[in-house]
Amino acid sequence: MKLKDRVALITGGASGIGRGIALAMAKEGAKVVIVDLNDEAGEKTLAELKEFSDALYIHKDISVRENLSELVQEVVEHFGELNILVNNAHVSRQKPFMETTPEDVALSFNTGYFATFYLMQEAYEELKKSNGKVINFASGAGINGQPTQAAYASAKEAIRGLTRVVANEWGPDGINVNIISPLALTSGIEIWSKHDPEQYNKMVNGIPLRYVGDPEQDIGRVAVFLASEDSKYITGQTIMVDGGTTKIY
Repeated sequence: MKLKDRVALITGGASGIGRGIALAMAKEGAKVVIVDLNDEAGEKTLAELKEFSDALYIHKDISVRENLSELVQEVVEHFGELNILVNNAHVSRQKPFMETTPEDVALSFNTGYFATFYLMQEAYEELKKSNGKVINFASGAGINGQPTQAAYASAKEAIRGLTRVVANEWGPDGINVNIISPLALTSGIEIWSKHDPEQYNKMVNGIPLRYVGDPEQDIGRVAVFLASEDSKYITGQTIMVDGGTTKIY
């Protein structure tokens, strides 16, 4: 029970990697708040979480800055504190660079970079009280420069730069701020694997560990580590949880 009685807020927590992290943390004793816009998925995941720990689902659009102070307030009113912030949510469109529009860039930055930026600001006072943990998300798309991912990669690399700055500034407050860059078997990748099995198998064969990570067992367990006291001397780092696909120094 590495996270017993700790309160974790996870954006985009209804499905995919967010759901995997929520389940992994709940099984370690955390009280989990998931934020999403998909009510059906949110309520389904909430029921799963409640089998292991106290949990709450909040319907909230995190791309609207005014919603973020309300979000932190709701969490604190319900559970009394906030100890762990996981900025997982991100929406983006995949297009060639010359076809990427200002609207595409705004969508990626508003749901990813700015949501991460402003939610960290809103959560700061609560995190400071408890030597809290922040987990942000990067992507191999940004680190490696994956074609057709201009808006997404730009926002993800901006999050990495922001995380390093905040780690330096918040270190004296006892707050750890780190990044996970994952490769996980989400519903999107499952659909792609069936649509184009040849390319999917080519991708898998390019992973040193030869499989695509499980959102709970592979990504979620690393998130538990970064949210626990086991990682108290790690901050400002990008942790590649991708089976060895990308190696950074």
